Amino acid sequence: MSTAHPGSTSTVSVSMPTGLLTAVRDRAGQRNMSAYITEAVRHRLEMDGLAEIVAEYESAHEPLTEAEIEEASRDLFGSGGAINDRGSA
Repeated sequence: MSTAHPGSTSTVSVSMPTGLLTAVRDRAGQRNMSAYITEAVRHRLEMDGLAEIVAEYESAHEPLTEAEIEEASRDLFGSGGAINDRGSA
């Protein structure tokens, strides 16, 4: 069994809609696709983690109000990066 070292990478194959792949290539360029996709996945994992924290809080307490959600959004993303639909920036 091999052990991954910090900073090590692995190659994977993924499938995605052609239009989405084209948009990623246009945005990132062929040479930067891995970095672009890695950052997108990292961001998604962070957002999933935040959603889990909120769900745990709400199950133990009560649902967050829209005002609380807007305040947290401003704290996390500034005034221009509001969270919509409880999780997508």
